[in-house]
Amino acid sequence: MVDVLLGLQWGDEGKGKIVDYFAPHYDIIARFQGGPNAGHTLYVNGEKIVLHQIPSGIFHASTINLIGNGVVLDAVTLKKEHDKVAAFGVDGRKNLFISERTHLILPTHRALDKASELSKGNDKIGSTLKGIGPAYMDKTGRNGLRVGDLLDKNFTTQYIKLRMKHQRMLDSFGFTEDISAWEEEFFEAIDFMRSLNIVNGEYFINEKIRAGKKVLAEGAQGSMLDVDFGTFPFVTSSNTISAGVCTGLGIAPNRIKEVIGVSKAYCTRVGSGPFPTELHDEVGERLRKIGNEFGATTGRPRRCGWIDLVALDFACMINGVTQIVMTKADVLDAFEELQVCTHYRIDGKEERSIPYQMGKLTIEPVYQQFSGWMTDITSIASSDKLPAAMNTYMHFINDYLKVPVSYISNGPGRDQIIKA
Repeated sequence: MVDVLLGLQWGDEGKGKIVDYFAPHYDIIARFQGGPNAGHTLYVNGEKIVLHQIPSGIFHASTINLIGNGVVLDAVTLKKEHDKVAAFGVDGRKNLFISERTHLILPTHRALDKASELSKGNDKIGSTLKGIGPAYMDKTGRNGLRVGDLLDKNFTTQYIKLRMKHQRMLDSFGFTEDISAWEEEFFEAIDFMRSLNIVNGEYFINEKIRAGKKVLAEGAQGSMLDVDFGTFPFVTSSNTISAGVCTGLGIAPNRIKEVIGVSKAYCTRVGSGPFPTELHDEVGERLRKIGNEFGATTGRPRRCGWIDLVALDFACMINGVTQIVMTKADVLDAFEELQVCTHYRIDGKEERSIPYQMGKLTIEPVYQQFSGWMTDITSIASSDKLPAAMNTYMHFINDYLKVPVSYISNGPGRDQIIKA
């Protein structure tokens, strides 16, 4: 049996904490897509730790953690993370496994990412410059190197061949930055990776499923960044929706049971691209400040706005969401009035659907207003103690989406979560 946990907005929904919360109920946590641009924040023994590639179940000794073939893997980031979790007494060599079909991010992928973004000028997409896009391009172009290639004695020869191809592309961009230090760090990390558990991922996970093990597939980024269904071209380079679980881990669709979607009680976005409910005023700044809305990976300030139920309904539809976890509800504690976007007004007409190429349209959000609860909810442990105004807000979202909000996160701590 496989359950899926993924983001329903533009990423940064707080998935790391939620995976960590659910992890004790599963035997395997598996990442199925994305790269080191995904920063999942956890608090372990009161200390903050951000995981970019290692699955969020790594701190549970009995949990197997698998990096699936749908991920693009940065060996340098992986080594740094392994060292970081080791400081908490966790030995990744015991419960971390990597699919041999997982593609590698090379130093030249990072250089290409930077060169491409610089060339776009004002039209840049807001890439994290981690090399994810170029690595996925090599995957679809059938040029990439994979984790299984590390065990091939001709790996260095394969690397040089691909590097030369990349260098010609960099020359065309006029990119002259020296990346030799990146390469030195890369090969040190590659040597380290050879000491980890490299497995035939699809057989590995299906054998576990047949043995009755419970799997939680962990998504990165968010549904509105999906390369097919997101706000193209301001999207990531992978399928972030539940369908990506099948191709990113090698499991059949009929293995999937629950699809748990994670959404903030409001909206944020990092980087460029359309964001209909974005607030450019003092309210948006308050959301950013109270919610500490700065990227876990980049440190960039996140754009903030009210919750967008049009986009959330779309995300629930394409993912087949069966239940929702609402995060950062406590951020709204200090607001007297709350707004909920229920429709888009486009060319004078109210719509409840996501249009093609949102970025080319003028979209005016249509809001329904709610009273805030003006109560500190961070110490509340059960749903029957929630303020009446908060219940009204949550029930409206439930009714609109026709999907239950099953859990509410009311603070960053591991135990700050309420079963609705």
